[in-house]
Formats: sequence, structure tokens, C-alpha cells
Amino acid sequence: MNLNDYTSGSWKQQYQYKSFSPAFINHTFIWDDPIINTLLEEATRTLSKLDAYTMIVPNVDIFIKMHITKEANTSSKIEGTQTNMDEVLMSIEDIAPEKRDDWQEVQNYITAMSEAIVELENLPLSNRLIKQTHKTLLSNVRGETKMPGAFRTSQNWIGGSNLNNASYIPPHHLEVADLMGDLELFLHNQEIHVPHLIKIAIAHYQFETIHPFLDANGRVGRLLITLYLIDKGLLAKPSLYLSDFFERNKGSYYDSLTMVRASSDLTAWIKFFLTAIIETAKNGEQTFESILVLKEEMDEVVISFGKKAQNAGKLMSTLYQNPVITINDVARILDIVHSTASILVSDFEKRGILVEFTGNQRNKVFVFDKYLKLYNNNG
Repeated sequence: MNLNDYTSGSWKQQYQYKSFSPAFINHTFIWDDPIINTLLEEATRTLSKLDAYTMIVPNVDIFIKMHITKEANTSSKIEGTQTNMDEVLMSIEDIAPEKRDDWQEVQNYITAMSEAIVELENLPLSNRLIKQTHKTLLSNVRGETKMPGAFRTSQNWIGGSNLNNASYIPPHHLEVADLMGDLELFLHNQEIHVPHLIKIAIAHYQFETIHPFLDANGRVGRLLITLYLIDKGLLAKPSLYLSDFFERNKGSYYDSLTMVRASSDLTAWIKFFLTAIIETAKNGEQTFESILVLKEEMDEVVISFGKKAQNAGKLMSTLYQNPVITINDVARILDIVHSTASILVSDFEKRGILVEFTGNQRNKVFVFDKYLKLYNNNG
């Protein structure tokens, strides 16, 4: 099907409201717009360059945890959570009670992504895996009453307080199984010739339009992008935090999705999506380059610790995975007594590696500020 001939779906009359029934997508898509070709080429190139960094950065897995955390926090922020990166990296005991629900939602996202990536070794990217991931996302949080791990069996809506004033009403729940089955077939159909980045752009739109769950559709839909890129071998690691682009361009993100439903303009959405890939991949490259420079600097600092270099090196490896830490954390992770951990943290402070940011006399929390800023600035 040519994108110019694409019809997004139709509105169906339900009891006292109309729901949107999207067209099936399990077929080949072609296009005439040469701008898509140019964007696709650049997006593929920049994504490959980003993925190459995961092959050349030493012990890359200790840095990837921060990439997952960045994606989890930003994707959750789009849905209204108010947790900052430094708070996400803290223990729940150090989080203000009123922020613990938001904190838990981000932690669930981190767990959901990590578990789903492991499951991809055993399961295809399927509705089964999507449901499993949804269940993890809603464990012990505000949405735990909204059918975790199951497609909805009632009508939902977006915006407004009820069906009468909603900004968008997804398809009737009796259509969800067939629509999600079609989406699953589209993701894996090897007889249709659609480039992977175009395919996941269309799949993301379709998922958000179906809105198959009662809650967390946005987070699952964005997580689906990363899982697809890994499943198809475009990324070896989850190094792309695409939600950052969507969050910074939230209005355009929602408008682009809405325009597909309103006027069948799938071309504009695909261009927006490919632009998001390009910009985010470039930012990711910059982050990895900055990590390599910082790591070289920190390696020299660790050597300067002399007899303490072994513990200092272990602490540095820990900080690359979680740059927010307490003295008790250091004692537990390094298996040393509290007084020794306190001295080591003090030495890290003196060298400008750690910064105490609570101002407390007791229960101090320290941050590897130079490292955390790489994710706040380059993301």
C-alpha cells in the first residue's frame, strides 16, 4: 500500500459515543516522498554508529544501566511522574513519602525493560511478552487495579473526565484482540518488505491508537520501540533513550499521532519518528564519547589512590551504574566497615568525584555529579 492511499480507520457508533476503529496494518507499505528516504538513510546510519559504541566502550554493561534509567524516567515523566534522575537512583528510604509512588513506577519500568530484554532470548516480541511487560510495569503502583498483564475488557479513553468529553476514544474492547493480533503479525511478517525503522514507527502509532490496556499504554508503547530494535538486531544493547525526544517535543509527539487518525497522514508521523531516531542517536553518541573521556580521567584518579586503589576502582565501577550513593551503600557493596567507607567517600569528595547534595549532617547522600550531568545534558 502506498502511504498516500492509507486510510487510518473509521469512527464507529457505540452506545452514546463513537470509538475509533483503526485499519489493519499487516501489509507492505511504500511511499513516494523522497524525504522519507533521506531521513531513513540518516536514521539507519546514526543508529548503527550509536550501536557501535556499545561494542567499543569497555565494560559497556555498567554504563547501559544508566541508559535504561534515563529512558525509564523520561518515559514515565511523559505520563506525569515528577521524579528526577537523582531521585530515581536513590533508595526508597531516601525518597520523600509523597514521591514514592512516582519512584516505584520508574523502578518498575527499569525492571520491565531489563526482564523483557532477557526474555527476548526465549520469546519472540509477541503479545505474550507485551502483556508480561505490562504486568511488571503495574506491580505495586497506582495502576495495579487496572488489569495488569491483560488486554482491557471495557472501553477506555484519553483526555477529559469521561467518554462525553474525551479527546480520543480508542476502539471498542471487543476489537482489541484482533487488532493486536494483526499488529503482532506485522512485526514478524517476513513476506512484506518494510524497513525496520519504518515498521516500528507504524507499529508504535498503531499500538497507541489501539490502546489495548486500561493503563500504561504510553510506557508500553515506547518500551516496544526499544525491544523491537534489539529483537531485530539494530541495537545490541538498550542504548537509545528515545523518550527524551518525545518528552521534549511532547506537543508535536501527540499531535503527530493524532493527525494520523484525523487525516490518515502517516507520512508526517514517520518523518517525526525518524527525526527522533536521528537526534537521539546523535545525543547518545555524544554521551558515550563523554563517558570515554571521563573514564580515562577517572582511571588516572583511581591510580592516585595507591594502596586504596583496589577499593577506589570498585567504587568507581559502582558509581558508573548508580552515581547516587551513601556511605552505608559503599560499606555494603565493598564489604568494608563503615569507618573505612566514610574515609573512602571523603577521599572521593576531596578529589571532586563525589558531591554531597542533601546538606544533612547525618544520612548524607553523595552524587557522582560529572557523570550524572552527561545524562541530564546530552540526553
